[in-house]
Amino acid sequence: MQSARCGLSRFSSRFSTVRSELLAGVTSSFALVPECIAFALVAHLNPLMGLYGAFFICTITALFGGRPGMISGAAGSMAVVIVALVVQHGAQYLFATVVLGGLLMILFGALRLGKLIRMVPHPVMLGFVNGLAIIIARAQFEHFKTPGPNGMQWMHGQALALMAGLVALTMAIVFVIPRLTKALPPALVAIVGVGAAAALLHLPARTLGDMAHIAGGLPAFSLPAVPMNLETLRIVLPYAVLTSLVGLLETLLTLNLTDDVTRSRGRPNRECVALGAANIAAGMFGAMGGCAMIGQTVINLGSGGRGRLSGVTSGVMILLFILCLSPLIERIPLAALVGVMLIVAGQTFAWGSLRVLHKVPRNDALVIVAVTVITVCTDLATAVLCGIVIASLNFAWQHARELRCEMRDEPSGERVYTLRGTLFFASAAQFQTLLDPARDPHEVRLDCAHLQVADHAAIAALEAVQARYERAGKQVAFANLSARCSGLLARADADVRVSA
Repeated sequence: MQSARCGLSRFSSRFSTVRSELLAGVTSSFALVPECIAFALVAHLNPLMGLYGAFFICTITALFGGRPGMISGAAGSMAVVIVALVVQHGAQYLFATVVLGGLLMILFGALRLGKLIRMVPHPVMLGFVNGLAIIIARAQFEHFKTPGPNGMQWMHGQALALMAGLVALTMAIVFVIPRLTKALPPALVAIVGVGAAAALLHLPARTLGDMAHIAGGLPAFSLPAVPMNLETLRIVLPYAVLTSLVGLLETLLTLNLTDDVTRSRGRPNRECVALGAANIAAGMFGAMGGCAMIGQTVINLGSGGRGRLSGVTSGVMILLFILCLSPLIERIPLAALVGVMLIVAGQTFAWGSLRVLHKVPRNDALVIVAVTVITVCTDLATAVLCGIVIASLNFAWQHARELRCEMRDEPSGERVYTLRGTLFFASAAQFQTLLDPARDPHEVRLDCAHLQVADHAAIAALEAVQARYERAGKQVAFANLSARCSGLLARADADVRVSA
């Protein structure tokens, strides 16, 4: 009897997990569709190319990637990079770029470089999520525009009131549902509920079908129709390098965020390899490339998706939308998806970073603000690079200021300087000013027990100090060097006198 109860309990638990994964995957797939369509249009491509790309990338990374629960698709950060390529050379060169970029991603993972993402400072991570949250929110306001005689123009009157009302209703449902039940994802309830209300009341709301028709067949395998020569490589290689770097950055940063939410550790190198394979498959089937999408990942995690099944479900649903469910998906009001994504933007933004801006060191606050602004105004790769540079310079400056020395005179007449801190490129110049051979006695000893010699600039500084004392006709010796410092000096064959 007891074993039967245990078996029933395990079955119930597994059923609940599978149900949560399936519903989370369906919910995130609804959020993937308008984003992928919009990014395909930004890149001057057929919307189906964005949806096919979402299918391949989401499904393959979910099956083989190193971070279950993360949702990938045709991302906007990569779409803006390839606009010029598509305009100048056409879609076939894009497919070649996606394949080559995928190979670079696999190489990145095979060399086990994914662990480098652990070195991204926390202020850079905060700036990254804040910037992407602003981008997600800003993108939703594009849906408040309609085609006009002079291009896209803002809604007004009844159309604006209806759009705003449905967005507000969607957001209200997302807020209320968790207080009523935990059995259903609030975003899914909001999308289905608002869609049903709009259909039953015959509301003239803009739908996904107004954005693009997504009906199609199975994608066909085809190698990119480009000349296989050095000229083609010259064209696609710069774009492949840039898209792979942007895609890897966004994926690995999203992986870090997912690790924090799930309180588990992903495998970044495996994720890089899986993402590369997914992009190769997308390019071979005439689709856009992509990477992890933080908004859809937040939706999936918030809906209970933690395993691979949710990601696979999301990818398969995209294909089903194309093949047989397009009449259904095209009737979903854009306002419902806008409302969900605005909630996601609010959940993604690190509001706590605003409360502590005046409490953290000013340099960290500068990094948070700079990465946020640069992410919004330029692109992710530039923002993260600038943030890392600023944080690194701050780190170097702080450690350079910590270098100091204490002087004492021995009864024998020898002067001893006790050095403390780290000697490296940023503190080498200051190190020279701490010592004055002209005023020191004939014998000087530098006690390096608390000194870390970090790089070649430090070794050169030690040699320069010894040369200054020798020119002054005095003797200087370096004492109590650590084994690491002694090894560095030996490998560099440094001309430094070391005392026993």
